[in-house]
Amino acid sequence: MTRTVMVRNLVAVAAITIVSVGLSGCDYWPPALQAEIEQLRSELQSATAEKTQLQEQFASFAKVRDDLQAQVDSLSRANRDKSIMIDGLQNSLAAAQGRLAKSAKVATPKAGVSKSAAKVKQKAPATKKASAKKNTPVKKATGTH
Repeated sequence: MTRTVMVRNLVAVAAITIVSVGLSGCDYWPPALQAEIEQLRSELQSATAEKTQLQEQFASFAKVRDDLQAQVDSLSRANRDKSIMIDGLQNSLAAAQGRLAKSAKVATPKAGVSKSAAKVKQKAPATKKASAKKNTPVKKATGTH
């Protein structure tokens, strides 16, 4: 019995030792495992730094994109405004050309009447007064007021 008691005590001590080592953790790490852990930590740090750098680049690219989009929107509005202005000016030009054509048509018959009257005057017998009128210069009316 003493032997079984001793075995029991030894097993109890071993169990307590194993549990205490398990709970407190083991401070011994093999050198190869320590080197691998350090390598993984340095890779993690470099990956974290690269991630931060990429996030900063992404943020700056997003800002540039937003600025360019604002410029595109502004230029699109300006283009639309200029197109509307061009359309208005083309309509005004067409209306002015139409008025000019109408006034030219109205002026053309008057000129035709004047020419026919001049022909009639030329056919009439010429007198001194009529020849004097032909030699005097006629002032032309200018379009300015």
